[in-house]
Amino acid sequence: MTTPLSAPVPAGGVDGARLPLRPELADEAPYGAPQLDVPVALNVNENPYAPSEEVVTTISRYVAEATRGLNRYPDRDFADLRSDLADYLALESGVRVAPEQVWAANGSNEVMLHLLQAFGGPGRTALSFAPTYSMYPEYARDTHTRWVTGRRATDFTLDVDHAVATIEEVRPSVILLASPNNPTGTALPLATVEAVLDAAARVEVPDAPEHDGRRAGAVVVVDEAYAEFRRPGTPSALELLAAHPHLAVSRTMSKAFGAAGLRLGYLAASSALVDALRVVRLPYHLSAVTQAAARGALAHHAELRAQVRDLRDDRDALVAWLRAQTVDGRPLQVADSDANFVLFGTFGDRHAVWQQLLDRGVLIRETGPDGWLRVSVGTPAENAAFRDALTEVVAAAPTPEKED
Repeated sequence: MTTPLSAPVPAGGVDGARLPLRPELADEAPYGAPQLDVPVALNVNENPYAPSEEVVTTISRYVAEATRGLNRYPDRDFADLRSDLADYLALESGVRVAPEQVWAANGSNEVMLHLLQAFGGPGRTALSFAPTYSMYPEYARDTHTRWVTGRRATDFTLDVDHAVATIEEVRPSVILLASPNNPTGTALPLATVEAVLDAAARVEVPDAPEHDGRRAGAVVVVDEAYAEFRRPGTPSALELLAAHPHLAVSRTMSKAFGAAGLRLGYLAASSALVDALRVVRLPYHLSAVTQAAARGALAHHAELRAQVRDLRDDRDALVAWLRAQTVDGRPLQVADSDANFVLFGTFGDRHAVWQQLLDRGVLIRETGPDGWLRVSVGTPAENAAFRDALTEVVAAAPTPEKED
């Protein structure tokens, strides 16, 4: 007997084995969006463009050089990569950080896990505001950290008064803010982030060390996985780093760099915060090959950033098109997006819409609040296929009967 990859873990184990599984994991299923063989896959916010031959050649050269020393452990603090990432952030955001203020791991998922390992744990609380990234509660679960969610407004913005009141009530040790938010695409104004930072600094984490008669406040993590796609004039939380030593701003190479298969995430923070992550990371957690491939991709940041500008334009065009569509006589609702995806709705039966799109060879994501769907921005041909499929699905939907 085999267990499907997405199935919950049987309480008694697999194939009759009785395993001492942690009780809270007994009914859990592994995280993951559907991986289906379809003509148009627009469900996991990937960059639709494969690396160019020039990028492939450069990465291959870097990796080939790294393989000559594979008999040795890699640089466990990856100094060269951190320097390259610091240089890239200065170009992308205008904010210069020192290499020792940069940390990287196997995807931003592992970066987040390091943060919860260092600042979460038994007796501590992590806080976010829903709807938001569905992996956050799993990081909390895996580190025995209590998980609490506040709410976002109906337009998916974050109400400052509610956020501050929730922080004061919950007294978290970690606050996770995605900006642009997944699955909504909503970016946070810097004033909102600053209000959260101020509240986080005032709160005293119950079991934190005392200094000058008070306990330390919460760490605030602004997850900017989609930051490169933000609209002009939308700032990065990196601008707040110098004034807030309890702030961490995370990024990834999976999206803008078209390197989801590389698995390289990173953050910028104070050197003291980064040093705390060095305590919990596994030895040599970034392979020499990963470090080399990431540096090869970073060498082509200008080319990749130009590609991002095209994707932003395509996103804006997709938002405009969706807002011109009607369902049941009502215009579609479409969230403002600073990411490479668009959340749209609402549908009485979103799963039926998702399935009918899949029947037409287009895979999107059934996520977010009830009634909403999320589509990633693809190539022009993929975007056209999505538009055609959705037009067919909406046209085929039964028209509600008018009341007498």
